[in-house]
Amino acid sequence: MELPHAQAAVLRAASAEDATPIDELAAETDLPPETVTGAAFELEERGLVVVLSREEESTTLTEEGDEYADRGLPEVRLYEAARGLDADPVPMGEAIGRAGLEGPEVDIALSNYARKGYGEIDSGTVTTDPDAVPDTDSEAMALDAITAGEAAPSDEVLDRLERRGLIERSERTERTVTLSDDGVTALMEGVESRETVGQLTPELLASGEWRDVEFGAYNVEADAERVDGGRLHVLRETGERVKDVLVGMGFEEMDGPHADADFWINDCLFMPQDHPARTHWDRFALEEPSEIDDLPEGLVSRVERAHREGVGPDGDGYHSPWDEGFARALALRGHTTSLTTRYLSGTEIGEIDPPARFFSVEKAYRNDTLDATHLLEFFQIEGWVMADSLSVRDLMGTFEEFYAQFGITDIEFKPHYNPYTEPSFELFGTHPTTGELIEIGNSGLFREEMLEPLGVECDVMAWGLALERLAMLTTGAEDIRDLHGTLADLDFLRNAEVSY
Repeated sequence: MELPHAQAAVLRAASAEDATPIDELAAETDLPPETVTGAAFELEERGLVVVLSREEESTTLTEEGDEYADRGLPEVRLYEAARGLDADPVPMGEAIGRAGLEGPEVDIALSNYARKGYGEIDSGTVTTDPDAVPDTDSEAMALDAITAGEAAPSDEVLDRLERRGLIERSERTERTVTLSDDGVTALMEGVESRETVGQLTPELLASGEWRDVEFGAYNVEADAERVDGGRLHVLRETGERVKDVLVGMGFEEMDGPHADADFWINDCLFMPQDHPARTHWDRFALEEPSEIDDLPEGLVSRVERAHREGVGPDGDGYHSPWDEGFARALALRGHTTSLTTRYLSGTEIGEIDPPARFFSVEKAYRNDTLDATHLLEFFQIEGWVMADSLSVRDLMGTFEEFYAQFGITDIEFKPHYNPYTEPSFELFGTHPTTGELIEIGNSGLFREEMLEPLGVECDVMAWGLALERLAMLTTGAEDIRDLHGTLADLDFLRNAEVSY
């Protein structure tokens, strides 16, 4: 029997008694593993060998996972440090320092602490649950088992470790080759090899030798290496769709600074300076530069008067401290409504006459606790409409029209409180996978105390919607961290379909 060189070599190297792995055959024949695989499939088609395939999954620790296997998970170290102190609750800074947590480890510890039942984190303090047993932490035990090469933990634990970026899981197909009875007979009768060419090269074309050589057959059913090309990120895709929809509804786009004065971020929104959301626990202040140089002098005095005294005959203000120095402090914007105050004041593009509609799809930053629906930075869909005699019905109708463009028709509304809107309400949508209601935005009609200092004499309805939450509804993602950030699920991003 005459066979191509690779097939003849594999046939001679295979055994009728033992199933030989492809890698061993490649080493024995001095051929690449992919060549041996192709030859084995071709021999199987001739009935000379039997090829068996088995999927094997391997799990290895990442550099971060290896470090935690050695030093302990950040949340476990935080618990043990807090338990080692005399007080309960203990100051967060003291517990973090005692635990030796630095950089990203701090956020990781805080985001996983309450999730695992170690205690609570509230207002800069850490409490500990005396019944918690860190020695039985399933994720820590899994890291130890992987390090020791022991039996793999449950898929649920492995999924959590993979989302945290502590392990890497890979699948490979293990193939073995065994001689069939016909293969043994062929070897006994004698097998001769002939040279074949597997690739048409420029040299073969230039010399004309391609006319005389024998080309090997291609097995189009053989497994090939997966190559992942680039694609538009699901958030970018959703954001561009949002812009198209709002422009189609007659809106113009706003733009402005990510780092801005507290004056534009909060004071112009009639947000009292002693509001808890304006403390260092909820905002990212800038160290250098620490404050803005220029603010509109007349507007500053009008905003201060609204805070101190209120607006209109029934206004009473807050009767709380108001300091211009605090208003000048620079921070990363906690919402993109800072753009709205800049535009409504006329300082950004000049005075705007009603009717007018503006929007933005931009980043906002908050010192939140990381969980399935919260990140430290996120995209906000800001929008507002300026016109006479606006009502809640106009606002609800706008949302129904907007979300219908994404195939979402079951929006629910719940009354809410905001310092800068009255009436106010939150929006909720049903998650397509879990069936749970998730908050997707906040909205209302701006109060007179906000509009009067800005010089606006008609109604303004406004909203801040979460782009990531919208993406969760359109893609079925159950965790916001699957979309972007250090725990993003790359397989999900590669394969997610954005449906509208």
